[in-house]
Amino acid sequence: MLVIFEKIVTIISVWAIPVLLFVIPVLAFIRKVKVYEVFIDGAKEGFEVAVKIIPYLVAILVAIGMLRASGAIDIFVKLLSPLTNLIGLPAEALPAALMRPLSGSGTLGIATELMVAHGPDSFIGKLVSTFYGSTETTFYVVAVYFGAVGVRKTRHAVPGGLIGDLAGLLAALFICRLMFA
Repeated sequence: MLVIFEKIVTIISVWAIPVLLFVIPVLAFIRKVKVYEVFIDGAKEGFEVAVKIIPYLVAILVAIGMLRASGAIDIFVKLLSPLTNLIGLPAEALPAALMRPLSGSGTLGIATELMVAHGPDSFIGKLVSTFYGSTETTFYVVAVYFGAVGVRKTRHAVPGGLIGDLAGLLAALFICRLMFA
């Protein structure tokens, strides 16, 4: 059963991007979308948004730097490691899981450190790579995108995003245990 699952995952992995690269332009052609003009309009909007989000981006990056420099991440790891041991999450991978809702680049730095220490083909290396791809930088997204459009009351966005992150982390752990342990 596991061999069939691995083959299906491999086939999807190999064909997903080529199929999307074929299907999207074909759909655009069928719907008579002027792709170049739409692309240029999007690029203009993207530049305007980039200028608007700079203060929010600086704020979130400073907060992340403070968390890492203060040792708060290490304290969270020590507090949560008894719980993570129960579900089979290595304590070494926990900083990547905690950093991911805050910063993609911070998580990438932690993942790189873990891969240097344990190797990219180790269980921890594969696990943090899967974490990176299966979760979102929730606080960054909320700060940047809601800040760009002037939304002050985010209502359920943060709790919803964090629940999604937790689901992604647990799914990544489950799949990695199934595939690589």
